[in-house]
Amino acid sequence: MTAESDRSLLDRLRHGDEAAFDEIFRTWYTALVRASETILRERAIAEEVVQEVMLELWRRRDGLDPSGSAQAYLFQATRNRALNHLRHLQVRRRSAVHLVVDEAREASAPSMVVAGEIAVALRDALDALTPRCRQVFELSRVHGLKYSEIAETLGVSVKAVEAQMGKALRTMRERLAPWLPAGGRL
Repeated sequence: MTAESDRSLLDRLRHGDEAAFDEIFRTWYTALVRASETILRERAIAEEVVQEVMLELWRRRDGLDPSGSAQAYLFQATRNRALNHLRHLQVRRRSAVHLVVDEAREASAPSMVVAGEIAVALRDALDALTPRCRQVFELSRVHGLKYSEIAETLGVSVKAVEAQMGKALRTMRERLAPWLPAGGRL
């Protein structure tokens, strides 16, 4: 699709043309789902994210920049929604850690107390990371993304991801040293 036809479609959409919306949807849906799935690693969730983005496009059609690009808007919105979904999952996981810590306090078994202490130490170690280091660490270790996928997701080079991951691992090793075996591997 040319930039001119993209702007024309966007202009028609801004004026409430449902056919333009349908054409935008058909043109970009599959590529957006692929992009979202790269970040989320789940096809069904990726499809939900893209459907939400498309719905939001229709809702906000009046306020769209007439000189903008539907493609750029859609890919940025999809990326942002996918990352927000990952952040939401992180919040839920952190809440689960708090529940484990609370349960550990209630339990009298020493292993439960140790598990709670480790959970607190892990949370403190994660909190010690800079936001970018933490984001790279979580995308790699929690979500299983490869460095190249993280670089693409964050819009940085693979070398930048490697540097941030190195910093994150050093900090985590230092903070968690009392809990790690002699090898100190994460």
